[in-house]
Amino acid sequence: MPLPSAFRPLLIQSDGTIMLQDHHPEGEAARELLREIAELKKRPGEWHTYRVTSVSLWNAAASGWTADSVMKQLSSLARYGVPSLLEKEIRLFMNRYGSLKLRPNGTELELSASDPALLKELMRHRSLVACWLGQPDPQSVRIKQEARGWLKRELIALGYPVVDEAGYRSGEALPVSLLERDESGRPVCLRDYQAEAVNAFASDNNQSGGSGVVVLPCGAGKTWVGMGALAKLQCETLILTSNAVSVSQWIRELLRHTSLKEEEIGEYTGDRKAVKPVTVATYQILTHRQTKNGSYPHWKLFVDRNWGLIIYDEVHLLPAPVFRMTADLQATRRLGLTATLVREDGRESDVFALIGPKRYDAPWRSMEQQGWIAKPSCLEVRVPLAPEAVAEYREAPKRQKHRIAGENPLKLEAVRRLLNRHPEQPTLIIGQYLNQLNSVARGLSLPVITGSTPQPERQRLFDRFNSGEISVLAVSKVANFAIDLPDAAIAIQISGSFGSRQEEAQRLGRILRPKREGTGVYFYSLISDETDEVEFARRRQRFLLEQGYEYEIDWMEQQAPDGKEEAHR
Repeated sequence: MPLPSAFRPLLIQSDGTIMLQDHHPEGEAARELLREIAELKKRPGEWHTYRVTSVSLWNAAASGWTADSVMKQLSSLARYGVPSLLEKEIRLFMNRYGSLKLRPNGTELELSASDPALLKELMRHRSLVACWLGQPDPQSVRIKQEARGWLKRELIALGYPVVDEAGYRSGEALPVSLLERDESGRPVCLRDYQAEAVNAFASDNNQSGGSGVVVLPCGAGKTWVGMGALAKLQCETLILTSNAVSVSQWIRELLRHTSLKEEEIGEYTGDRKAVKPVTVATYQILTHRQTKNGSYPHWKLFVDRNWGLIIYDEVHLLPAPVFRMTADLQATRRLGLTATLVREDGRESDVFALIGPKRYDAPWRSMEQQGWIAKPSCLEVRVPLAPEAVAEYREAPKRQKHRIAGENPLKLEAVRRLLNRHPEQPTLIIGQYLNQLNSVARGLSLPVITGSTPQPERQRLFDRFNSGEISVLAVSKVANFAIDLPDAAIAIQISGSFGSRQEEAQRLGRILRPKREGTGVYFYSLISDETDEVEFARRRQRFLLEQGYEYEIDWMEQQAPDGKEEAHR
């Protein structure tokens, strides 16, 4: 029986702010709805604050939600109803999705509008004049092929998303399939949700399919979705990813699980420049600029072959220059893979316009309940600021305060105590600042990996960790990206990038692979108490809180002379 309205979990304001009462009996249902239509902004205490945005509503519309279905759900959970102004905004933005469509028209394209007045209004915008070909019909106008990406980006900036049904070139054919069994004899097949994600992206029944983003938790097998799309589309493919380690992992997985041979897969990084039917490259190499003229010499990779598919791994990290090149690649199918649509630079609308809308999204907690990812315990450990750092912190400029708090020397003792709590468990110690990370590694006699660690040495340490030869590894921001450490069960974050939600999610993701023994995993975030790190930690945790995770808080006591005091909860 529904609760009376006075006891419902949502307080909704006319500006799109929605407050959710935590631990409410209907809190989980409300959280599931808000995860689809809004973005978590802050969590100061019992009430979590969300904000409805145009992009969040358009992604909901692309996933099948309508204004009516959103209003029905919101109304059933709202304590004092939905303000009429917000209802108007929701209907306005959601009804705009689908009001503009791009379709083929001979050798050009055609932009059609459901409302002739809308088309007339858009035709008057100076920023769009270069896109038009000839005079419009009452509800359509011809568009230059090369303006496809530019037009979509400009229109979404004006508040009008475009449903792109102009189709995609097939690219050069490439016979490829998933193997029946891997090298150890185990069956090779997609999990149900991975197959659903592939079909949602490249459905034969979806005219606008073939571009968009698949959102899966870290550890849920986004690489498998990429391989499944490659096998389904059977075409030459360019795979872009975040670093050289990830390039090696993609190549290893392709060789292990698909029919591709070594001579069909190329690596395009700072060390090697091989372009093959399937080529795996880093974002960094693509954004390398010539110092003399400021050009990007490696952008030729996009046009070196007739690609039928481009896979953007970790699409939330896509650099701005690659957006510019992607605007010219709208006739090529584009698949974005990510654990979170959150971008700290606020360019979610560019992802929506140029890569495509959200095609598939699997909630982290549902993946956990089905056993596909491990169940983490998230703990924030408050560490007192070292006495020698207190005066320096108080007198420092605002931006410098974060670093002083992050490099708090007492965090070394906190790490030592946590390692004693989990002896011999595969543990990652992750830090933002290299001096701090090296200091912790020296103090605990640990191997350390940073961005400057040569690739062979980096891989050797990862292999030793995976084999159990070493149980604790200190890693810098390289751990923010895809690294294959399936047995890692403990992550201790000693410092981070201000309030980065995506970084928090990525770091938790390092330990989310299910463990063979079924043991739990633990994510510790060390925070200097009574400093600005506390507020930054709240910001960092927003995405995971939106997914339904909770952070417990410990306070670390200073060690007593007899050595008996411990962290307490």
